[in-house]
Amino acid sequence: MNILLVEDEARVADFIRRGFSAEGWSVDHAADGEDALEHAAANSYDVILLDLMLPGIQGQDVCRKLRARKSKTPILMLTALDSAEEKVEGLKMGADDYLAKPFDFDELIARVEALHRRATGYAADTGESVITNGGVTFDRASLQVSVCGQELELSKKERDLLLLFLTNPGRVLSRERILNSVWGLTADPLTNVVDVYVGRLRRKIGSEGGRIVTLRNVGYRLE
Repeated sequence: MNILLVEDEARVADFIRRGFSAEGWSVDHAADGEDALEHAAANSYDVILLDLMLPGIQGQDVCRKLRARKSKTPILMLTALDSAEEKVEGLKMGADDYLAKPFDFDELIARVEALHRRATGYAADTGESVITNGGVTFDRASLQVSVCGQELELSKKERDLLLLFLTNPGRVLSRERILNSVWGLTADPLTNVVDVYVGRLRRKIGSEGGRIVTLRNVGYRLE
């Protein structure tokens, strides 16, 4: 998937770009509205992530200009403003979806994938209430976790981390993706909290822990 990210905050843009790159997506970054319009004119994108508060040409005007050019690329607006009026106004401008900051990274991924499915006709995946992988069973309704039939006591973060692995089997999860998904977008990307919690989770799930493999300088994968 090719993404155009229009975001003037360098730290936020870098965090999102690294997370998307870990998903295998190609990301172009524009730091202002004029640059965004030039990128959109020169390239084809599957989804555009458009921050509203930009230097120079504001995000609202970028959206209007793109739609005036007959661009049908799905646009997801990002903003710190979360009022109903702002959302309605953004959708009236031609945006397809609206996400307020700070946001959960998994929600951002899900919304981008949903916009892409809507534009291309892909069917959505349906989540299961009870997930079983190897000897690990996770009941999302009751939040009960068991390994080989023995129930485990996990903290909320440990459950969230385990659920992330179970819903992405065989998929490489970068530290940025894990940090965003479990601790939120505003967490410090330099912290080693991900490594600490992965170590705890491995120990708690015993023999199944060895299936969470480390990919050096990349992240983790559940075999």
